[in-house]
Amino acid sequence: MAGCGGQRGADAPATHGAATAGGTAGAAAPADSLVLRAPHGIELWYTLAREAHDSAGAACLERVLEIRAGDRRIPVPLLYTRDVPRLVNDSTVSARIWNHCAPGDEYRVNLRTGQPVRASK
Repeated sequence: MAGCGGQRGADAPATHGAATAGGTAGAAAPADSLVLRAPHGIELWYTLAREAHDSAGAACLERVLEIRAGDRRIPVPLLYTRDVPRLVNDSTVSARIWNHCAPGDEYRVNLRTGQPVRASK
C-alpha cells in the first residue's frame, strides 16, 4: 500500500466528481489517489468513484483507474475496482473488477492504451 497516498495542496491534480451507483454526482468525492508507479514514468491513479451496496445493504466505494504519464491522461473504461492493481510487466497491470461490493473477474490493463481485457481463467 506504499504508493496509495495522493498529492496534496496546490500541485494536486483536479479531483473528479464521484459517480454514485445510480449515475449521479455525489457531494463528497474522494480525492484522486496515486495507486502505483510503473516503469517509464507511468503512474496509475484512482479517480472517479461510485458508492455501491452489497446484497445485505452494506455500502462500499468502488474506484475507476486512470493512467498518467506526463501530460497524458488515459482513463481505464468500465473497470471499477477496490483492489490495489499489481504490475504484471512494464506495459501491463492487473486488477479485479468489482460490482455491488463483490469482486469479479481479473482484468489485464494495457498501460499504453488503457484497454482492459479479461484475464483467462
